Amino acid sequence: MTPSATYRLQLQPEFPFPAAEAAVPYLASLGVSHLHLSPVLEAVPGSRHGYDVVDHGRVRAELGGEEGLRRLARTAREHGLGLVLDIVPNHMAADPRHNHALREVLREGPGSPYARWFDIDWAAGGGRVLLPVLAGRLTEERQRMRVDGEVLRYGEQEFPLRAGTAHLALPELLDAQHYRLGWWRLARTELNYRRFFTVSELIGVRVEDPEVFEATHAKILELVRDGVVDGLRIDHPDGLADPAGYLERLSEAGGGVWTVVEKILTGDEPLPANWAVAGTTGYDALHRIDGLFTDSEGAAALLGGYRNHASPAGDRGGYWTGTVRRAAYRVVTHELAAETGLLARLAARICDTDPALRDHAPWALHTAVRELLVRVPVYRPYATAGGPCTLTAEAALDAVAVSDAKAAFAVREEAAAVDVVRELALGRLGGGEDRAAFCARFAQTASALRAKAVEDTAYYRYVPLAAANEVGGDPGRPAVEPDEFHAFCARLARDWPATGTVLTTHDTKRSADVRAGIAVLAQCPGAWAELVAELTRTAPAAPDPQLAWQAWQTALGCVGMPAGERAARLEPALLKAVRESGLFTSWTEPDPVYERAVTDFVAAGPAAVTGPARALLERFAATLAPHVRAQVLGAALVHLTMPGVPDLYQGTEREYLALVDPDNRRPFAAPCDGAPLDDKAALTTTVLRLRRERPEVFGESGTYAPLAASGPAAGHCLAFCRSGEVVTAVTRLSLRLAESGGWRDTALRLPDDGVWSDLLTPGRKFSGGAVAAGELFAERPVALLVRGVRADGEG
Repeated sequence: MTPSATYRLQLQPEFPFPAAEAAVPYLASLGVSHLHLSPVLEAVPGSRHGYDVVDHGRVRAELGGEEGLRRLARTAREHGLGLVLDIVPNHMAADPRHNHALREVLREGPGSPYARWFDIDWAAGGGRVLLPVLAGRLTEERQRMRVDGEVLRYGEQEFPLRAGTAHLALPELLDAQHYRLGWWRLARTELNYRRFFTVSELIGVRVEDPEVFEATHAKILELVRDGVVDGLRIDHPDGLADPAGYLERLSEAGGGVWTVVEKILTGDEPLPANWAVAGTTGYDALHRIDGLFTDSEGAAALLGGYRNHASPAGDRGGYWTGTVRRAAYRVVTHELAAETGLLARLAARICDTDPALRDHAPWALHTAVRELLVRVPVYRPYATAGGPCTLTAEAALDAVAVSDAKAAFAVREEAAAVDVVRELALGRLGGGEDRAAFCARFAQTASALRAKAVEDTAYYRYVPLAAANEVGGDPGRPAVEPDEFHAFCARLARDWPATGTVLTTHDTKRSADVRAGIAVLAQCPGAWAELVAELTRTAPAAPDPQLAWQAWQTALGCVGMPAGERAARLEPALLKAVRESGLFTSWTEPDPVYERAVTDFVAAGPAAVTGPARALLERFAATLAPHVRAQVLGAALVHLTMPGVPDLYQGTEREYLALVDPDNRRPFAAPCDGAPLDDKAALTTTVLRLRRERPEVFGESGTYAPLAASGPAAGHCLAFCRSGEVVTAVTRLSLRLAESGGWRDTALRLPDDGVWSDLLTPGRKFSGGAVAAGELFAERPVALLVRGVRADGEG
């Protein structure tokens, strides 16, 4: 069954299955149809997210075990709810203490039956797998190691010993293992196993192998067959060797259960039509909804102010595309150097087997790999060795990318290596296992590069409007016009009517309500520039102006956060921002002096409870509050009524102010019985209950039709009709609207037949035909109209 709406709960030891079970009556009362649970399989003890799976065959004991999950499912069923599970096919925790499969590989080496589970380049490691776990060089860390029976202990970590080696002296014992313990810094260049992005603690899993797929999915599929689980969310499919093949196998094994994938689409990139899924998890919808409430002219003015004030270090003028390209070069030559080196070795090996290709130098192939990777404009090209290439794959490595990549070569003849690498990446050159390996690993590395360069670097380096810096977004073009939004919704209704849609997730850098508080600045860039100048004169000096710009925007978005929590929540988020950007400090090369300056500035300025700067910020926020409210309600209503299955993140049915993880992964707490509903909560429950009651309107057979407004402020009204029965109408850019004189003679034309009742303001009714916008939005900036009885009395 396709859900009508899902509600995401972040399970963790502080919020296990019994806590979720206790929340079921409240969640059922909201009107959702399914609970969306974060990963439930056995994970590293204490994990607050569950993506570090260690055993696919067991439900996590810390959450309550399998019986706890089944009991939760039964309670949910009693209240009319189903369960959707988040599953992690791409990776496991690289912790041999808890990961039995990896432990056996380390003990037995490439001959282990579990060796096929992981992408390990044994040849590159001289027959051993590098484990970059040591705090310093091996010679410095040996004194911290000791043999305990058949285990080697290092601090709290332990590693299995190869049979018959426990009696050896430590130097000989270390050399005799199927693994090599190394300094953590070696991971950048020497790592020889596939990992999740650049996280060496998470090792990639080869689910393309049928036996591995069966072993890692047996428990999940059992839960599906038993009716415990009704739907699946697939984490990071772009990390897989063959996403389409994996999803087809999963669909067949799961009986076609409703499935969505965490696929990040760039721009107008389509979801591959051959994927056996209902759609994405909804970041594409998030970008369109946010963009709908962002003023394009004001965003351009903000960019000008950002360039003047922040003078972004190393950004050469503050252009988004340049920021992304520079970030990609840094990541591919630093954090992903090991992955790039593997691709270069595979390319050289393939070329060595073909006399026509043998004279391409290894350095030239390495350069070609690097130059093509940084020019892939999407998360990955979808190509399969020996199979047909998708249009996305061809476009990702088009003639322009090839020509630009060749410009990195001083000698034209040597630049021909780019053509070779392109054909290898598209799976059209070479043969055997190496061809398939190169094609898959190029795509996997491209997705890791895109994620790290864009999401984890560029988004923190380029912040003229921080609200636009969200997964799947386009900070270089943050605004989405109504016609674009309508076209997007029409495509969803036609091609992916059961796709997921979201506004806030466990991975968003700022919750939707925080983003709304920042996005309004695009409607008043001049006032923001004046405020920043005044804050700069009033507050303690920031260590750099780029940090100050984003810190004050963050503080504005979080102005409603409890005063006692501001410092404890803003400081970690902004410290993470400066580390991710890598401009003055980083995770691997921290500058403690700069970081202390950051925390001191945040505590005394943006996170301060009192003082002149706080007073300035709160007065400014108060003037914008009605317009932030208009965006919060408008975005919520559009999200809940547009095509697709809306997913609500825990707590977001009400005002929800949260920053990047771990701030947004705090344990869920349902509101107390009888707690009053704010505007957002009242809207949310009204729409969710309507969706549940009228599946024919919002479900897969439902239709979507834009409605046009006319008059001087027509561009400030966004409206559409679902299945001829329900009309959504919202106010866009309300501050600009007020400054231009209000609605005046603007009108929205409703479908002609019947009387339309506004469910958000009981008692208000409108006849079909033209309705004055000023009347429609007299009570609130949004309206949800349901067709009632026609004027002739017939229903």
